[in-house]
Amino acid sequence: MKKGLKITISVLIIVLLAVVIFYPKIKPLLASLSGKQNTSGPSAGRGPGSGQGRQILSVSGFLIEPANMSDLYKSTGSTRPDEEVDLSFETSGKIVGINFTEGKRVRKGDLLAKINDRPLQAQLQKLQAQKKLVGEKEFRQRSLLDKDAISQESYDQIVTELQTIQADINLIRARISETEMRAPFDGTIGVRYLSEGSYANPSTKIAKLVKVSPLKLDFSIPERYANQVNIGYPVTFAIEGSNELYQAAVYAVDPRIVEETRSIVIRAIYPNKNEELKSGHFATVTLLLSKIENAVSIPSEAITPEMDGEMVYVYRSGKATSVKISTGLRTESMVQITDGLKFGDTLITSGILQLRHNLPVVLDTLIKKQ
Repeated sequence: MKKGLKITISVLIIVLLAVVIFYPKIKPLLASLSGKQNTSGPSAGRGPGSGQGRQILSVSGFLIEPANMSDLYKSTGSTRPDEEVDLSFETSGKIVGINFTEGKRVRKGDLLAKINDRPLQAQLQKLQAQKKLVGEKEFRQRSLLDKDAISQESYDQIVTELQTIQADINLIRARISETEMRAPFDGTIGVRYLSEGSYANPSTKIAKLVKVSPLKLDFSIPERYANQVNIGYPVTFAIEGSNELYQAAVYAVDPRIVEETRSIVIRAIYPNKNEELKSGHFATVTLLLSKIENAVSIPSEAITPEMDGEMVYVYRSGKATSVKISTGLRTESMVQITDGLKFGDTLITSGILQLRHNLPVVLDTLIKKQ
């Protein structure tokens, strides 16, 4: 009896250990067998999907409707003055007068500063007195010539002397004008660098004159757009620190391509009538290269690349149908479809990697607008 009891206890321990060790491995198999048995019961008539334990893929759809597409190119640039010059004298001398106020507007031709010209004025007075004397002599000689009292040669000498004095007067007046610094155009004058009494020469900068109405805008575009951007092309730009958009127009295109960047320098012009913008602003430039109305456009993430082209999945009669497509204009998020899709189609935009042709799907969400 004792020996049989020991055997029985040993067998039970072995069975118990076997159950502990192998139960986790056979548990899924038991569950699967249990599921099959349940399908033969009352719940077997629930239809496909629930009866087979297979869940149909839920997807999101995009309803294709007519849309306007714009091919925008963004660049960066800088604002430049319409005119800008460092003011300086054409000759050397001591500054005897400064007639402008820093930061104020000046008109073309205004006298801005003056260099001492007293020696030149004295020479001018001397020549003018000589001219008067020689002029009176020429008048008397002409009267004598009319009476044949003098030769033509004697009269020509007096005329030459008078013309020489007049040429010397013109030269002195030109030198006097070099002592005057006048505004070459309308604009706003900046800060001055010298004071009255300072000695100046042609290399000495007195101040800077700037004209910012209109204002220039310099930027560059890739060479592939060279034939699209011409004189008069509209440009939209914004400056840093402002949300306002400004409208300019291209008025100059550099005829050469910059080899280092393979780009073309473009210059646009903005009226800036109120001078609200200054030169030197950092600008974000936008060009509308092309615009397509009533286009078939879809989100770019819905497109699947293939060896022989591109394809998308369309929801039709509860299934995902693969469709070959041809593309056109591309923007940051949308792609124009030139062939393969039409208005009213429902494009599948989610679960793309899990789809295959004629796979049953459930349309969970439908997006009707971009």
